[in-house]
Amino acid sequence: MTKRRLVWLLCLVALFVLSACGAKSKEDVTKDLNEKAEEMKGYKATAKMTLQTGEEKQAYHVEIWNKDNHFYRVELSNDKKDQSQMILKNESGVYVLTPSLNKSFKFQSDWPKNSSQAYLFESLVKDIKSDQEAVFKETDKHYVFETKTRYPNSHMLPLQEITFNKRDLAPVSVKVMDPDRKPVLTVSFTKVDFKASFEKSSFDVKKNMTGAQLEMPVLAQEKDEEFTVFYPQAEVVGSRLIEENEMLTANGKRIVLTYGGDKSFTVVEEKAASLSAASIETASMNGEMADLGFAFGEITDQSLSWSYKGVDYMIASKDLSEAEMIEVARSMQAEMEK
Repeated sequence: MTKRRLVWLLCLVALFVLSACGAKSKEDVTKDLNEKAEEMKGYKATAKMTLQTGEEKQAYHVEIWNKDNHFYRVELSNDKKDQSQMILKNESGVYVLTPSLNKSFKFQSDWPKNSSQAYLFESLVKDIKSDQEAVFKETDKHYVFETKTRYPNSHMLPLQEITFNKRDLAPVSVKVMDPDRKPVLTVSFTKVDFKASFEKSSFDVKKNMTGAQLEMPVLAQEKDEEFTVFYPQAEVVGSRLIEENEMLTANGKRIVLTYGGDKSFTVVEEKAASLSAASIETASMNGEMADLGFAFGEITDQSLSWSYKGVDYMIASKDLSEAEMIEVARSMQAEMEK
């Protein structure tokens, strides 16, 4: 009987040793991810991105192309496919395209290296490498990391949970959380192709603008066409609406919202003017590109501007930080009325 127990004990020890040998440490997985990010020639991916704004959730479709970690194409569209923007990075610079308005904006930017990007594989790997205190766990099918973010407003979105597929190390999901650990931005990858190929013109501005417009006609601009006024949840920065003015411009009405309180700022909203399909306007921007989650815009020390569903928006303030302007912009998408 003693001999039989000894045999069972040896078997259990052997199984424990074998299972321990098969498990990978955080350092092992981080090394594997880094090698994949450095060695890959590029990829194509699709994902569903959900942005939590107040009590409302907004869903977007994201298509990502990466060639040699140098050329990028990221297209963001809503579920109805009636609003689309695209980031292109090529040898000439970084561009934000708004096909519905037939406009493109050029930035001198080190995007995407200057911040966390929840939809880019190599950026997620960099976040993991940069956080020596990253938490790691392994499940049956996945590797899961919890890391700090590298956002300019990282105090508002300090943490993220990143899940990879064990089989091919493809990203599965990313949850970007607020200080209370509530998900604000969630990216769920539906397809990742690490063997994707690209044409020479895949990252050309004109080709991508034309291709996007075939699926989304330029918005008809009627001077008397009304648009819904969006009111930010100003309490996020301790402010309140103290004045609202409406004026007429060549494109219709312009709304100016003035907020006071702990921090003052002004919001300007007006119908965006689209160019004819025969011409593409590229404007050079002095500020940095801002990723708002639902749109891409331009941010400076004292202003943030963007276009969404055919309307131009601008926030101007000497009191708000860049992170606070982004927070105010995101809060406007909940369609809060006065």
